[in-house]
Amino acid sequence: MAPHTEQLTSPAPTRPAVRLEGLTRSFEGRTVLDGVDLDIPAGQFVALLGHSGSGKSTLLRAVAGLDHEVTGSGRLTAPERVSVVFQDSRLLPWRRVLANVLLGLDGKAAEERGREALAEVGLAGRERAWPNELSGGEAQRAALARSLVREPELLLADEPFGALDALTRIRMHVLLRELWERHRPSVLLVTHDVDEAIVLADRVLVLDRGRIGLDLTIDRPHPRSYRDPLLGEYRERLLAALGVTEDHQ
Repeated sequence: MAPHTEQLTSPAPTRPAVRLEGLTRSFEGRTVLDGVDLDIPAGQFVALLGHSGSGKSTLLRAVAGLDHEVTGSGRLTAPERVSVVFQDSRLLPWRRVLANVLLGLDGKAAEERGREALAEVGLAGRERAWPNELSGGEAQRAALARSLVREPELLLADEPFGALDALTRIRMHVLLRELWERHRPSVLLVTHDVDEAIVLADRVLVLDRGRIGLDLTIDRPHPRSYRDPLLGEYRERLLAALGVTEDHQ
């Protein structure tokens, strides 16, 4: 069945930062991604929803070039500079914060970019802190700084706020959106949270039975609020695509 696409705004830029053509991935005979076709224009902020086990993280790993077992007629095209942020900040405990941000980079110019990235995420002055001295939110800020210092054309985020408390999540949402508006990479955010997808992204995809079942443009200005009643229609469409009705909430 062809995916249902909502056209709610003017067409996006035509140059794709990511192109998937017939992307397929199976594990022990079980097909997780079943011929996925997807274009993400340069600079677009996209969120990917789906049930647990639907293949969201598998798709993200494929785009990141971390899975070499995917197949497809066109395979995939992605930019050269790609950064990934995970749910766990993955900071090395034996390196100080700035050294974590600069992992794999050296030189005075890189160090200066690292300090600037930490300042951008609100961690100026914490360059010499150890990871165990950071809160969960601060650790994720450091992870964002590590991704920014590489000046990515594509930022992939796999449930980056899933382990944070509700208030910290909201603050991180504001920060991520501000960073995106400043640097304009393409973003693919994997999340289980429908509201998070609606508040952050300009386009939300639902992965269902190995394919994109819904491709929905969120036509509301930023900043957005969870309390905005005009977002309710988008929420209902996304929940319906996920097979969730009011009786199951």
